[in-house]
Amino acid sequence: MKNVPAIIERLRTNLRQEDYAGHDVFDGLNSRFLRATGWDRYPLVRLAWIQLFKRSPVNFRWIAGVPKKRNPKGIALVVLGMMEEFERTGEGALLEEAADLARWLLQNRCMPDKWKNHCWGYHFPWEARAFYVPVGTPNIITTCYAVRALLALHLHGGQGELLEAACDAGRFIVDRLYTEYGGRRFFAYIPGERAFIHNASLWGAAVVAEIGRRVGDAEMKDLAYKVCMQSIREQSAEGGWVYGGRSHHGFIDSFHTGYNLEALHMARRSLGTGDFDAALEKGLAYYRRNFFLEDGTPKYYNDSIYPLDMHVASQAVLTCLGVGRTEEDSVLAEKVVGWSVANMYIERSGTFRYQITRWYKNNIRYMRWTQAWAYYALAYYLNSKAGGEHGKDRNAWHRDAFRDDGRDGCLA
Repeated sequence: MKNVPAIIERLRTNLRQEDYAGHDVFDGLNSRFLRATGWDRYPLVRLAWIQLFKRSPVNFRWIAGVPKKRNPKGIALVVLGMMEEFERTGEGALLEEAADLARWLLQNRCMPDKWKNHCWGYHFPWEARAFYVPVGTPNIITTCYAVRALLALHLHGGQGELLEAACDAGRFIVDRLYTEYGGRRFFAYIPGERAFIHNASLWGAAVVAEIGRRVGDAEMKDLAYKVCMQSIREQSAEGGWVYGGRSHHGFIDSFHTGYNLEALHMARRSLGTGDFDAALEKGLAYYRRNFFLEDGTPKYYNDSIYPLDMHVASQAVLTCLGVGRTEEDSVLAEKVVGWSVANMYIERSGTFRYQITRWYKNNIRYMRWTQAWAYYALAYYLNSKAGGEHGKDRNAWHRDAFRDDGRDGCLA
């Protein structure tokens, strides 16, 4: 697709013009109006308020006083995308800009006095059915993506402080998020929470496995292995995973399934084990079979197409090219990219829409959920194509976020 490089350029330009800040699908509780009324004290109000902003195709945030801000996970995704672009183009300016964003991540970790280790969370409080998360609370997903970004930049000559921060975050995951509850061993989404969520636990395991490999910590690697096996044991006979262990976690969706597969694959590489191979193959077969239409349209759920979502499409590209790696997967990724450009890209603004539902299109520009994901996925796609088409031995089609760069080990 000849227009993908131009689309990536416009995406990056738009993100830069906004100083990599923006609104988020779940940032409704940052509303100055809601806080002024005092209604934010009530859990049901918080949950309903978030859902209102999430589902509305009209962006009321400027009326409700929800500011645009940088999101640590969004910044991490942009850094990952820039590293893909740098590998493909060799443009030094991308490396410098990514380094600036990484420094921002280091400066905007969650309260060092309270949490001690490096960790990251969202810039807004949020309410879920399982738990409430105050602003400033670290969560495992944001922390893991920050680690991935720091390691990717370190691979390309970043300062030693990046590697040290990544290793320190791995220790945080072990010390503050490892949980044994209800007969399970897993990494929790936030400190002190007992809800079991597969993608959160597996991403924690992937990072702990890699950090354990780098520092030569057999206990960390063993813990990561056991956590991975917990989710493997709970994989369905068909190959899928429900979202988590609570009664309302029984749904199976595309991008969390993709997360599971990508994290399990990375853990497999870091641990050097073949014990996850059967689960990955079964999971990939389930993923291909249940989450795509013939033309590459990515389904949100295993039993429903809608809502059509750019986040889902982005993860599909990463899963197919990073985990699947077969010719079938590369063809499927190509279809997904073509579908995304044709249906989700808004030419006049150079951005991607959030969702298409049965009844309307939601064109709100979300930094983390949509634009940063689209940028990373398309940059990954082009870098993969460059390696495949030009025969460059850059591990492009078999690329992982965690690569052996000959600089294992953290600073003392």
